[in-house]
Amino acid sequence: MPKHNFKSLDYLLHGNERHRLAFEEMNRLQIFKTLQPFDPVLTGTLSIGIDIPSSDLDIICECVDHNAFAEVLVHEFGSLHNFKISTAYANKLKATICEFEFGSFVFEIFGQNLPTEEQNAYRHMIKEHTILLEKGEEFRKQIIALKLRGIKTEPAFADLLGLEGDPYKAILDY
Repeated sequence: MPKHNFKSLDYLLHGNERHRLAFEEMNRLQIFKTLQPFDPVLTGTLSIGIDIPSSDLDIICECVDHNAFAEVLVHEFGSLHNFKISTAYANKLKATICEFEFGSFVFEIFGQNLPTEEQNAYRHMIKEHTILLEKGEEFRKQIIALKLRGIKTEPAFADLLGLEGDPYKAILDY
C-alpha cells in the first residue's frame, strides 16, 4: 500500500473490497461530515491494510469540550445498534469513547483534547505504515497471521521486529 494522506478517506476508494465498503458505509452515515469540527482521522488496521474480519473502524477526534463532543455523539449516533459512550483516561488525558454498529462494521470514536496527529493511535498508525512500506508484503502477511491468532497489532509488530519491553512504546521508538 503506497503512502497517502490519512486525513482524506479517498485512499479507501483505491483499496480492497473491505476498504471500499468502509468508505461507502462511512459516507452513508456521514460520519466524517458530522465529526468535521473535531478533525476526525480513520486510524487503525484497516487504514494500513492489516485488518482482519473482526477489525473495527477506529476514528480519532480532537475534542476540547468532552461534554459538547459527547452530546454530538449521542445526538447523531445514539440510536444506532449497540451504542455506548464512556470516558476513560489514556496517557493521562481524559478520553471520550463511543462505540456502535452500523452496516458491516463496529465503529469506535475516540476523542481527546489533543490534536489528532499527536494522538498515539495516529502516531502508531503512521509508524506501522512506514514499517510496512519498508518491510514489504511478506511482513504484512505475517502481521495479519499473528492478528488472526489473536495478537494485538503493536505486540505483533514488536514480536516480528524483535523489540523488547512495552510494545506500544517500542513501536514509537523504532
